[in-house]
Amino acid sequence: MNAQELIRSIETEQLKTNLPDIYIGDTVKVGVKIKEGDKYRVQPYEGVVIARRNGGINETITVRRVFQGVGVERVFLLHSPRIDSIKVLRRGKVRRAKLYYLRNRVGKATRIKQRFDRAL
Repeated sequence: MNAQELIRSIETEQLKTNLPDIYIGDTVKVGVKIKEGDKYRVQPYEGVVIARRNGGINETITVRRVFQGVGVERVFLLHSPRIDSIKVLRRGKVRRAKLYYLRNRVGKATRIKQRFDRAL
């Protein structure tokens, strides 16, 4: 067994299997584990998926939301132990792989049409 096969076998053990199908334009609620002192709590982060990167153990999603008039983006490593849960709230109908153009839009211009042909 060479090094690449060994790395791949270790990575496949770490992959999460309970993740939903996440597409670009979806509105998701990500439960993030936050450590306060010696306790953990789950903080929800809700926003629109504007990008997906990489694959396998390194797969990430970028989630954007507007908080108090300021756009906030967070990148989440999907298979990280810090991610407690991911729930898809609504499906978005988009024609792009990356929605970086939403950064330049304000208010109602940032709305994305809802998609009904994929199950939640």
